[in-house]
Parts: sequence; structure tokens; C-alpha cells
Amino acid sequence: MSILVDENSRVVVQGITGREGAFHTKRMLDYGTVVAAGVTPGKGGREVEGVPVFNTVKQAVEKEGANVSCIFVPPPFAADAIMDAASAGVKVIVCITEGIPVLDMVKVASFLRDKDSVLIGPNCPGIISPGKTKVGIMPGDIHRPGNMAVISRSGTLTYEVVDQLTRAGLGQSTCIGIGGDPIIGTTFIDHLKRFKEDSETEGVVLIGEIGGTAEEEAAEHIQKEFHKPVIAFIAGQTAPPGRRMGHAGAIIARGQGKAEDKIAALQEAGIAVALNLATLGGTVLEVIGKKLTQIKPYLDSHLP
Repeated sequence: MSILVDENSRVVVQGITGREGAFHTKRMLDYGTVVAAGVTPGKGGREVEGVPVFNTVKQAVEKEGANVSCIFVPPPFAADAIMDAASAGVKVIVCITEGIPVLDMVKVASFLRDKDSVLIGPNCPGIISPGKTKVGIMPGDIHRPGNMAVISRSGTLTYEVVDQLTRAGLGQSTCIGIGGDPIIGTTFIDHLKRFKEDSETEGVVLIGEIGGTAEEEAAEHIQKEFHKPVIAFIAGQTAPPGRRMGHAGAIIARGQGKAEDKIAALQEAGIAVALNLATLGGTVLEVIGKKLTQIKPYLDSHLP
């Protein structure tokens, strides 16, 4: 199984006529994603990679049955694009755009409160259910269908972790990049609740980073409500306070967001934490209970 997206998802790409939108539309089509429509205001009637382009998301929903959106709209217009998709009744909205003003996202968060839409991102790599569909910019070739879920604040680390899992023989049910901005649509906890109900997800890899308290909140939730194995890694362990590291939300400020505090909270909740990213695949194998004879070749080549 998978959560949120699958082979029945019909994707509308907002910003499809732009360079990034067109490039990743082709990559999604190559993967097998059903890209049903594109949207660029004022450019309706065109086609990109054989995909019909409309002026509004509402038209894409009505004429092509789009139920998932992937947004490549520039930052000044991305908030409006999110709200346009939600207004049109799109169930899952994936916003790849980086650099959306925080005040714009405050408006989006308020707007979405009474809407039946799930927002992933912004500033994220998207979501993929291997072998079924991918929505966003994740490299499809490193993923394999399986039973491990991945939830990550970091796009690049998502790829590294998935590659390790695949090389270790561990396929994935769904992988989600939730985004690294201060205000995002969904959190670790939101998706943990979904994976709890997914009978084919046997464990979760959680990739966090410095800044905010999302990982501490997730640790508390896991301890109380989530009983499948969870393995975590926290990026930014050597980051100095006050310096933003990559993502807008990855900053230690006002005494909050330090890597050591996150690691301690996760460990106190009984969650296995890999302190070295290179050993994460081996840690996952150990935690999910693989026999030593099965994991020994991998451990011998990866663990110090």
C-alpha cells in the first residue's frame, strides 16, 4: 500500500510551461506518473510533453479529473497557486517552490484550515510511492517498492537514505519530503498517523535537522501512539547557533533547535538514532530484526 498518492493519482503541474515545471513533468511521465494536466495562467490550449495546459486548476480538475497538484510556481505567486489548488478541490498539494515569504505561508495556513486538502511542502522534494507514482523531483531510479516509510525535512538526505535502504534490500512504501521552511503544510506527526494505519508499512525512517521542535514533538507522539519501529537521523550536529544551515527553518535560535536536544528526545522515547549518516542503513536493518547472517555483509562493509 501507500499513503496519499498511488497509481490512481492524476497530477496537475502548476507552472508546467516554466523550465523547472517542464523538466520535471517529463521525469514524472518517464516514471509512470499520470500527469493529466498542466496550468499556467494565460497559456491555456498549449501542450507540454503531450500534457494539455489550462489557465486554471479548476479547469484541470473539471476536464481531466486532476486530484493531486505539483507546484513549480515562482515564490511571489506560489501561495496563490496553493490556494487556487485547494479552492478547486485538489486533495493532495505538493509545493516544490523554495523561498515563499513567511507571511504568505501564514495566509496559506489560515486558508487551508477549513479545506479538505493536504499540503506537502513548500521547499520540498515531493512524495513518491515506488512503482506507483512520484510527484515532485525525487530521483525515481533509487527507489524500490517495499515496507519502509521515509519522512524527511531534507531533500538531499532523503535521496541518500533511500539509496542506502535500497542497497540494503529494503524497499519503501512511501517517501515524503515535508520541507524545511518555518511554516510547512504537514508535519512528521501528520504522516506518522497515516503510516500507523498503513498495514504494509513495517517501519519508518525519520530524517530531521536542527531548528524548531518538530522532532521533539514527533518523539513524544511516537512514544505514546506509534508502535512500529522508527529509526532517526538528525542533520546539523556540528552547526553553530544563529547560523542558518541550508533550509530557512534549520537554525538554532533562542536556545531551541539544537541537534543534541533532538537526539536526546528521540532516544528517551526509545527511538534508535544513527549518529553517522553512513551507518543508517545498517541501523535500520538491525532495528527491524533481520537475522545477522542476512545483514552481516552489509554491516561489514558499512559500519566502522
